[in-house]
Amino acid sequence: MKEERKLKDILATLSNRKVLLFDKFGVTELAVFGSYARSQQTDASDVDIYVELKKEFKTFDNFMDLKFFLEDLLESRKIDLVTKESIREEFRPKIFEEAVHV
Repeated sequence: MKEERKLKDILATLSNRKVLLFDKFGVTELAVFGSYARSQQTDASDVDIYVELKKEFKTFDNFMDLKFFLEDLLESRKIDLVTKESIREEFRPKIFEEAVHV
């Protein structure tokens, strides 16, 4: 079984690829939220990532390519990738409060 990833490891991995994420996928904002941000993750936890993209990169194909890239990069079972528009209004304050930006 792989060693459980911790928030600092995830942030370091994402930070090391920040230029690529911005150039190739049009990422303008990237943050981890949820159980990893609260240090309450379990073996079954997915990695919740909030992302904002440049307008010209806001396509379904780019979004899915980014999701798969992040899953490979983080060697994660699952990445839950969301944008501001996809988050239900009532959950936004909590998510943005606990989000740890890269």
